[in-house]
Amino acid sequence: MASESECVGKSVWPELLGVAGEVAKRTIEEENPLVTAQIVPEGSSVILDFRCDRVWVWVDESGIVTRVPRIG
Repeated sequence: MASESECVGKSVWPELLGVAGEVAKRTIEEENPLVTAQIVPEGSSVILDFRCDRVWVWVDESGIVTRVPRIG
């Protein structure tokens, strides 16, 4: 199984905590074109497999990022 350290490019975006989810998605995909950012409402279920090409962007009911986005 891959780990974050094996992924290519930027893998974590702490500076996006508290920003709008759509802005975070665009920023992540611009800074690492190898990933697709997926906006996910808090409380949702997601698949737990680790992938170097995916970033979950967790947002609250106002669309604001609630967790530090990272590859996974």
